[in-house]
Amino acid sequence: MRQAAGIVGERRHRAPVVVLSAMAKTTDRLLECARVAAGSHFEEASRLLQEIRKDHLATAADCIKAFTVSPEAREIERHFTDLQRLLQTLRLPGKRSPRSLDAIASYGERLSTLIFTGLLKQEGIAAQLMDSRELIRTGSEFTRATPDLSATETRLRGAIPPVCRAGRIPVLQGFIGSDDRGVTTTLGRNGSDFSAAIVGALLDVEEIQIWTDVPGILTADPTLVPQARKIKTISFSEAAELAYFGAKVLHPSTLLPAVKKNIPVYVLNSRDPGGSGTRITAQCQSSRNPIKSIAYKEGLVMINVSSTRMLMAHGFLRRLFEIFERHERPVDMVATSEVSVSLTLDSAENLDAIVEDLSQIGEVQVARNKAIICLVGENLKFTPGIAARAFSAIDTVNIQMISQGASIINLGFVIDEDRISEAVNRLHDHFFSDPDPEIFE
Repeated sequence: MRQAAGIVGERRHRAPVVVLSAMAKTTDRLLECARVAAGSHFEEASRLLQEIRKDHLATAADCIKAFTVSPEAREIERHFTDLQRLLQTLRLPGKRSPRSLDAIASYGERLSTLIFTGLLKQEGIAAQLMDSRELIRTGSEFTRATPDLSATETRLRGAIPPVCRAGRIPVLQGFIGSDDRGVTTTLGRNGSDFSAAIVGALLDVEEIQIWTDVPGILTADPTLVPQARKIKTISFSEAAELAYFGAKVLHPSTLLPAVKKNIPVYVLNSRDPGGSGTRITAQCQSSRNPIKSIAYKEGLVMINVSSTRMLMAHGFLRRLFEIFERHERPVDMVATSEVSVSLTLDSAENLDAIVEDLSQIGEVQVARNKAIICLVGENLKFTPGIAARAFSAIDTVNIQMISQGASIINLGFVIDEDRISEAVNRLHDHFFSDPDPEIFE
């Protein structure tokens, strides 16, 4: 909290707008309270809630002088009284709905912004706490609501510029909004970055800064590859591809509002405020390294559907994908032959029901514990020899499915999950043995 306040204070001359996430693990803990309460274990849920309360009170007391008699203390207690009441309602049949989960999850950001605004004021930084539920208008798809950008823009432009002109710093909650009835919604997990990009894009800001606990976007996951390097600059399309295929720095949807407005995004390290981070822009800067980064997704399920009815037939793929649409499951990767289709799902959710439906149109084989390795770089599709270099670098790893051509910037393939570390390290050694100093640090 103090580090973040310092970062904001150093940039106050640029009229910043602050979008804040919840304190670490708070959203998960709140949803666990809801799950336990709905399971008729209210006393345990209440105990878990009290632990969250104690953590927030301790943080607030560390950040705000004379906290116990402050307005923030009263407001925090009011929030936890409301949360206790919400948990009690979950004991009633049918009350554990996505709508109620959003209401409970929203308190993480509401609490963190309350404490943070109090800290800024204490540090002599004029700040104004604002309610994102009054500013971010969404649909009613609870737990993963879609922003209504037109309605949101009207609200943001009416509320934020006057606060900035008055010399105050607006502090907004990430992750949350409300539908047209005023009911609290959330934008999906890791949605605070998305909120920041929406606010930045609709206010036409100079730049959007995403402050995290890593130095920027890296050439690989540093927990797997200790020698991973920071990428100084990367294109919007490359960064979005990395986010979708497992790079945890950004939410996959984060960049979309910024892309449309051509607003640069910086990924910066809150523990190293002087660092340059990674700059994400619309256009790619040329590099002598064809690969910018290696990402991976684990815990995948690979499904193969075979049927001679595919041969010279039309409508088969439509029938197949209608099954996934019916079960509301997105497909990551697809490969086809004349009589079979292979695809991957990011989890085994609803798998039995999906397999049962698929069995009506063909023979189904399922393989679990798979992973997608994804090489990302501008114009990979038109760079000769990339696939040959990649597969020769991991010639002892069995490749079970390949996808190239659907995107000009990635080469993806499926392997067994227990070979991730070996594959990523060998690929990194091969493609980053001589990194371009203009691009990598």
